[in-house]
Amino acid sequence: MKVCHLTSVHPGEDIRILIKECQTLQRAGHEVFLIVVNEESRQYNGVQIIGVKSGATNRISQMMKGPSKVYQAALELNADVYHFHDPELIPIGLMLKRKGKKVIYDVHEDVPEQVMSKHWIPSILRKPISKTVKGIESFASKRFDAIVPATPTIANRFKQYNKNTVTVHNFPILNELIDDEIQEISEEKTEQNIIYIGRITVVRGINEMTKAMEIVNESTKGTLFLAGKFAPESLKNDVEKMKGWQYIDHLGWLSRDEVKSYLAKSLVGLVVLYPEPRHIVSYPIKLFEYMSAGIPVIASNFPLWESIIEDAQCGICVDPLNPQEIADAIIKLLENPQEAKQMGLNGRKAVVEKYSWETESENLISLYDRLK
Repeated sequence: MKVCHLTSVHPGEDIRILIKECQTLQRAGHEVFLIVVNEESRQYNGVQIIGVKSGATNRISQMMKGPSKVYQAALELNADVYHFHDPELIPIGLMLKRKGKKVIYDVHEDVPEQVMSKHWIPSILRKPISKTVKGIESFASKRFDAIVPATPTIANRFKQYNKNTVTVHNFPILNELIDDEIQEISEEKTEQNIIYIGRITVVRGINEMTKAMEIVNESTKGTLFLAGKFAPESLKNDVEKMKGWQYIDHLGWLSRDEVKSYLAKSLVGLVVLYPEPRHIVSYPIKLFEYMSAGIPVIASNFPLWESIIEDAQCGICVDPLNPQEIADAIIKLLENPQEAKQMGLNGRKAVVEKYSWETESENLISLYDRLK
């Protein structure tokens, strides 16, 4: 089929959209296009990326102007299936349905729960906005041909609206972040490096991680590789004033090859998100990427995450609001490299057997086969 993925906010080389879903469908024999905003048109491993200009200057105007430009390009393409990835494209999805097209809504996040956690939205408005978003998703999803949620929790809600709801986890590609798994995992690592990869925010634990690094270096030596961008950027100024900052190497945004390189240099991966509703039920890609790279994880002690980590015996769960607990877990793994190494091997084994994109991609291909 001629397949067109749509996004008005994600980058053209988004891992879930382009690297995983679009390339999987292209390899399965479909003709695949991806429409993105404010990027150049280009080919990427058989996928045709179509860039459109929105003229937007900020996030709000992007939400207003981007969808209309995406819709115009989508109509010109005249695809068989349209697969969109942003809630602001719901009206576009409905318009394409009215044109007789098959439409899939890919739900990356639980948006109503996200709204409740957005501190920049006045507290008095969060509940009514969340309820409105939920109502819109309910109305629209009943009319789409399929829903593709990224987690079982999101899927449980959408199954009430649309029976053709297929969970496609955002699990890692098996060999993307490791070249030779036996050599890479079994190799003794002498540097005392810890790593965090992802957006750097208060609710993702940057203050607690920084304080933990101060505590760690009171008894041993350790460096935290911080890979990602601060949001907001002004947050970095506050964190730089903390004592633990001297033990942090802020790398900024990294390419996937650079991510692989720094994972190979690291002994431990951190994912200590705050206990917000949307975090507690999430499947954080970084958790599984650390496991895929063969390094042990230190993660928030949410029941779901604990069940994954304890079942795989691949890390330590901690109170994400307690820097001392985070530091104690880091010190334990740094001072017991053989135990840490075994946890890394266990995590890699769990990804190979249960948590890989190779397994999840079968669900996506099967869904498209049913839409033919």
